[in-house]
Order: sequence, then C-alpha cells, then structure tokens
Amino acid sequence: MKVLVVGVGATGGLFAARFASSGHAVTVIGRPAAVRSIRADGLVVEDRTRMSVRVVAATTIPREGPFDLALLTVKTFDVGRASADLARSRPDPLPTLLPQNGLGIETVARASAVDAGWKDPGPWLVRAVHSIPATLLAPGRVRVGGEGELLLPGAGPARVAADRFEELFRSAGFRVRRVPEFEREVWRKALVNAAINPLSAVRGVPNGRLLEEPWRSEALALLGEAVAAAAAAGHRFSEEEARSDFERVATATATNRSSMLQDLERGRPTEIEAISGALLEVGREHGLDLPATRAVRDELLRRTAGRARPPQRS
Repeated sequence: MKVLVVGVGATGGLFAARFASSGHAVTVIGRPAAVRSIRADGLVVEDRTRMSVRVVAATTIPREGPFDLALLTVKTFDVGRASADLARSRPDPLPTLLPQNGLGIETVARASAVDAGWKDPGPWLVRAVHSIPATLLAPGRVRVGGEGELLLPGAGPARVAADRFEELFRSAGFRVRRVPEFEREVWRKALVNAAINPLSAVRGVPNGRLLEEPWRSEALALLGEAVAAAAAAGHRFSEEEARSDFERVATATATNRSSMLQDLERGRPTEIEAISGALLEVGREHGLDLPATRAVRDELLRRTAGRARPPQRS
C-alpha cells in the first residue's frame, strides 16, 4: 500500500517505520529537523535492536501521486490544520486514521476537512485508540516501550475504511482489535489519560510513580472526576473498573515518561485541552464541578503560557 503519515513524532515514526519495513511505500510529513534526519540516516527505531528504515520525507503534503491510506499522527492541537491540509491536497477523500488521545478529535477533523473541500468525510475518517508505547528520542529517532494494541471501530459509517487500516496494521505485525462499543473505549482511554498524563507532567515523574503516595491519591481524585464526567456523557464505568485500568496502564508503562511530560520538558505545548479541558467542558454542560481536573489543567496552562505551537507537523 501507498501510505501517508502526517506527523513523525513518536507514534507516527514508529508506525511509519514498521509499515515501511513490511514492504509498504511510506511518505512521512514532519518538521524540518525530523525530515533532515530521516533523509540522512533513515527513520530509526530502537527496540531490542536498532532498525533504520528508508522512507520518503517531506515538510508538506505532496499534491502529486496517489495514496491509499493516510494517518494523521499529529498532536491534538494540530488535528484541524492537518485535516485541512490533507483535504486541500486531495480533492477526493481517502481513508484517514485519527489515533490521538482525548475527546472530540473526529469532530474537529470532520469540520476542518469539510471547510477545506471534502463533502462527506464521515465514511473516511477512522478514529483509533492505541496503547502502543513509544518515546521520541530525537528528530527521526524513536524508542519502543512495548507492544500494546490498536483498537478500531467494529461498526459505523467508517467501517470499510477501518477494514483497510486493520489490514495495514496487521501486515506490519501490530495487534489489532475491532470493538463494537468503540466510543466507550475512547472514553476508557480518556479516563486513564486524565489520571496519568497531566499529573505525571506536573509532578515530573514517570507513570509508575503514580502508583505510590502521595501521587496515587492525586491520580485517583482525577480518575474519579473523569468517571463522573463519563457517566454524565452516557458512558458508565464502575470505580473498580476505572481503577483497574489505571493501575494496569501505570504498571505496564511504569518507566515511561508520558507524552505530556515530554512535551513540557521540551518546551512545547501539551494536549491538556483535549483531555482535561474536554472533561471540564462536559462538566460545564452537565453541572459537574471537577476541582482537581481544573487545578491540574490550570497549572499546566500556567507552565506553558506563551509557548507557540510549532509551525510544522510533529
């Protein structure tokens, strides 16, 4: 398959390298530093061994040449811009994967694609949830933290497009699972993200430390507020289920520094609004007070005040 990967950070870099090493023709779109590194040394993935894969790398989406599939592996705050760029470069929609953390991602992508010319992107935009850990070591260089899996919707208007992505990911050796109640899985990951990502960033600790006091109590407070917001939005999780998910993920990724912590340390904007900000919006709509969520979100916004969003995909 001819695959376009827009955003060549940790997740995009790992996906692109695995696709290319499985025989697919891959083009990646990234910031200038990443593109220079990939053109010089290949896309480097470090796992048990070191793998360098050659892919086509550019800073803008090419208007010439067909692609079978596209993946928008940009940060949440860049989804709208990347969706519009893709739609402007391709008048005819193509299957497009949205694997971001957070809530409301597909709404932003759909609106931006329509504004840029796609008449009916619904059957083409595929939301995904994944637990595949990766860390960006340097531009064009990624470290894999484990296997994880990719969840895709088992029904809905984008089912046929999701079939294509299932085929792609399975061909590259990823574990893929189709989920009938997919929106609940989006919320399930949002609950865990809400408890782990912002707190790990504010406290400056790897994920596993959140299983210890005093951070554990803070994480569980955030988790409880997220569970309440999910219930208000129509997705009920028991306290036991949510806590089990939190402990499982924190244990499995114990040595990982969350993407939000990495962004904070690198002086970049974070995805706090798509996670904690989205939960606060649900709370406002349903009359819920989420003080712990508000406090951690406000602290991260304070620490990142004045940071400009990068002009290129990352």
